[in-house]
Amino acid sequence: MEEKRTIEGRRPVLEALRAGTPITGLLLQKGSHGKPVEEILALAKQGNIPVRFLDKSSLEKLAATRNHQGVLAETEPFSYTPFSDLIKGIEGEAPFLLILDHVQDPHNLGAIMRSAHAAGCHGLVIPERRAVQVTPAVVRTAAGAAEHLPVARVVNLARCLEECKSAGIWVYGADMNGDNLYTAGDYRGAVALVIGAEGSGLSRLIKEKCDHLVKLPMKGRLASLNASVAGALLLYEVYRQREGF
Repeated sequence: MEEKRTIEGRRPVLEALRAGTPITGLLLQKGSHGKPVEEILALAKQGNIPVRFLDKSSLEKLAATRNHQGVLAETEPFSYTPFSDLIKGIEGEAPFLLILDHVQDPHNLGAIMRSAHAAGCHGLVIPERRAVQVTPAVVRTAAGAAEHLPVARVVNLARCLEECKSAGIWVYGADMNGDNLYTAGDYRGAVALVIGAEGSGLSRLIKEKCDHLVKLPMKGRLASLNASVAGALLLYEVYRQREGF
């Protein structure tokens, strides 16, 4: 059984309260002030959520990250969404998913979640093993997106891609040796983007399961972009095409 978690940072906690995330208690550093803190306290009062004020050293002992900004929320373990729910998409919209092939860095995952939510992605898929999970550091970097973007965990990523294709979802993998530029893909229908791990990129099997491999143009001497940057570029190309601009 997973332990309870903390949501840390003013923006993540505020977004969690706005989203109706079940919060059992708030911990604030003594002397905290400002508009976000005022709104946090108002929402806590509205939701009958107990608030405790602690000194800085006491709060830091309880924090999982160094960037808590004097605000911690105690809540239940992160609630993952069943993958079967994600491939259904949203009523009136073709499914738009992002799948990560064993991304390891929590800051990359948090940044990707933030970009995915902003670009209108319907859900994120990560492997259960050998990949970063949704930790307090991820939630902190996502700056509120973790409370709005559905995230599914799967045991077998290759099987996940097969299920996507069976559901009529085209699978595009980002690969430095892709056949076409990422802008050449047609993302207006049901689509799943696949981003590889830091350094190693997409695994051989995952490449084979993709319908198309697309590449990002690279002018410098580096072999590839950071996973979160590559993900953001692809996500916004999908958004651009779907919005018609």
